[in-house]
Amino acid sequence: MEVHKTFTSMTRTVSSTSLRERLSSLSSLTATPLNPVANLHAQIEFVPSKIPRKRRLQTLAVAIWSTTIIWHVFPVPETHEAPFTLSSFPPLWPLLAAYWIWIAYVDKSPEHGGRLSPWFRSLRFWRYFADYYPASFLKTCDLPPDRPYVFGYHPHGIIGMGAICTFATESTGFSAAFPGIVPHLLTLASNFRVPFYRDIILAMGVCSVSKQSCSNILKGGPGQAITIVVGGAAESLSAHPGTADLTLRKRLGFIKIAIQHGADLVPVFSFGENDIFQQMPNDKGTTLYTLQKKFQNVFGFTLPLFHGRGLLNYNLGLMPYRRRIVAVIGQPIHVVQCDKPTLEEVIHVQQQYIDELMRYVARPSSPRRPVVLSPCRPIAAAGRSLTLRIAGPCRIWNTYKDEFAKTRLRELNIVE
Repeated sequence: MEVHKTFTSMTRTVSSTSLRERLSSLSSLTATPLNPVANLHAQIEFVPSKIPRKRRLQTLAVAIWSTTIIWHVFPVPETHEAPFTLSSFPPLWPLLAAYWIWIAYVDKSPEHGGRLSPWFRSLRFWRYFADYYPASFLKTCDLPPDRPYVFGYHPHGIIGMGAICTFATESTGFSAAFPGIVPHLLTLASNFRVPFYRDIILAMGVCSVSKQSCSNILKGGPGQAITIVVGGAAESLSAHPGTADLTLRKRLGFIKIAIQHGADLVPVFSFGENDIFQQMPNDKGTTLYTLQKKFQNVFGFTLPLFHGRGLLNYNLGLMPYRRRIVAVIGQPIHVVQCDKPTLEEVIHVQQQYIDELMRYVARPSSPRRPVVLSPCRPIAAAGRSLTLRIAGPCRIWNTYKDEFAKTRLRELNIVE
């Protein structure tokens, strides 16, 4: 018996040592200056029992929203398909039938500005949600409500929590900072086919990102604004802590929309958006990346393999980490309206947009004015004056990176 016990003990010791060595080697490969919790340990780090009530409410708010998103993405009969569960009660059949008809044939709100509810956007729930990270935005200049706007949000991140806080709720005080501006965060039309979830995001002012939807909103008159997370699904695959790899060069649609409606372009860079989740390594050329791109080509969206923290632990789960998010709202680029801009004109305006987002120019001592671009003029004739006009404004990334991206692993990079 003693021999058996000794042998068993030795076996356990060897197994434990082997596990520690493997975890140690994994930690050395994945460690970053941000110290992501992806370096899993043999024991889960649970949340302490004594935590202020306010922090518990913040965590609960994020957990509820994260669960809502998970239910929306991964179809679970008991949750995601709640209407089918309700259909087991015959008295509800008429109501459910009317609701389905309303969604499929009657309600065109996603294409016509949504059903924005100031009351819903101002719920205290959203304040707890934003304070969890915490999320905030930096206003670099005023935006007069006498014209429409197109906000370009970068980077996409895994989910875009900063975009939700800033443009889909009043948790960060957007309407107070920019009175008269009515923001509409845009998302895929497929999100509006999910019962009940669609009604929540419609009340937040979220609309479809289709061309027709953009046009309908911007035609609403001065002060109407759309926010497009420019990188989309492709950029979510590049969302790793400490990096800022943007998918922007081949994104011309939002530039063209702005020109056609004479809407000012406003670049927004969200520092910390990529830091709130840890994604599995998926460099270009790897099997994982190839599969994710094929999935995107088939379904129109992709599924990054990521993790964060849990509701009751700090090591593993699908909730985002508590890491600061600061969305810097840059200077507006005033674009003269043109119904049919050429490709060269669109690319030219896009380059000015990229310059505003990336390049550094010292802050001027005088009050800053909007950058003025006139895409309908001949490029050769306007080139010199355009260069002079854009020389004054500060550039978002290089101006604020040392303040809000101190733990970055590399500089901002436009990969596509």
